[in-house]
Amino acid sequence: MTGDTFEASVTDMMQTLYRVTCSQLSMEADREDAVQEALRRAWEKKDSLINDSFFRTWIVRILLNVCHDIQREKQRMIPAASVPEPPPGPEAPSVDLKECLLRLEERERIPILLYYLEGYDIREIASILRIPQGTVKSRLNRGRRQLQSICREDVFES
Repeated sequence: MTGDTFEASVTDMMQTLYRVTCSQLSMEADREDAVQEALRRAWEKKDSLINDSFFRTWIVRILLNVCHDIQREKQRMIPAASVPEPPPGPEAPSVDLKECLLRLEERERIPILLYYLEGYDIREIASILRIPQGTVKSRLNRGRRQLQSICREDVFES
């Protein structure tokens, strides 16, 4: 499939793609993200499509998989409104997480930032940093332990 054929086929079915996302996702931003991610995946794998006549079903299947990925990700999130307020008690000293992060070595800080703040998964971080996935996991683990230690020191020093 050529780039022009791909573009024409996608343009013809944009309304269909949007309607599919409406049946799967409730938030407008998630719908737009799903269509964009599905088109990205389809573009990357366009050469794996053996028969162009199956393009429409193929791309809708990709879109449904992306919608399911988004739904799974949403299930792992806890709405801020449902998190209970801490019980009243002695005022805990505040710890500036940014300062604690900056005290980490870059080797551990970068994976922590990419994973927790930017939302990349381990495979993506490994690709970005050009290191094995096992190395990403060990740096995340080491970074979490160091961060916990650093934050604990700041609390007790205050």
